[in-house]
Amino acid sequence: MRAVPTLRQERALLASGARLVAGMDEVGRGALAGPVSVGVVVVDAATRTGPKGVADSKLLTPAAREAIAPAVRRWAVAWGVGHAGPAEIDEHGIIAALRMAGRRALAQVRLVCGDVDVVVLDGKHNWLSTPSLDLFAAADATPAEMGPEPAVRTLIKADMTCTSVAAASVLAKVERDGILVELAQRHPEYAWDQNKGYSAKAHMDALGLHGPTPQHRRSWNLPGTAASVG
Repeated sequence: MRAVPTLRQERALLASGARLVAGMDEVGRGALAGPVSVGVVVVDAATRTGPKGVADSKLLTPAAREAIAPAVRRWAVAWGVGHAGPAEIDEHGIIAALRMAGRRALAQVRLVCGDVDVVVLDGKHNWLSTPSLDLFAAADATPAEMGPEPAVRTLIKADMTCTSVAAASVLAKVERDGILVELAQRHPEYAWDQNKGYSAKAHMDALGLHGPTPQHRRSWNLPGTAASVG
């Protein structure tokens, strides 16, 4: 039986003095094409239990994610989805790109509710905070996206146990899937409407035959890359 995420972690942070707590999760990190996308969902002390059916996006069917996304948006104090494109991934690397996308998502919620105090981040690696020695710090975000960096709490399986993180994963997945479906209309041979830019057979076969597009992460080891140069 699937565990139901709760606001236990978020409420503990709120009780300890935080005014606004955000759950954050990424999708598309392991894809070969398309952006990496980061969702954020903000809750406060008045936030009630999340919409019924909220869960880690990987555990939900596409139809279930689409159905629950509007309820998540209504429920959240604020929400946002930020993206970093293939060119940014190629130039700065996937971790810096995740940070860019996360900051862009935070910039969206900042317009609605102000600065977030704490971000609950799925996993054990804090890719959101700026490293102490970061050569790409100036490239991570535009001035409008910069703001006080929130405290970050990493939590393994937060997308399965924390409602705000699960909700963020749903919104990020729905938005990124929509982007890949649109991109598939321009490049139908890669079947992105089906594989969402991941390494499915149809995608890999098309890469070998046609080479990469501008939507591919060309710094990665892609079939057809060498053949496409020039």
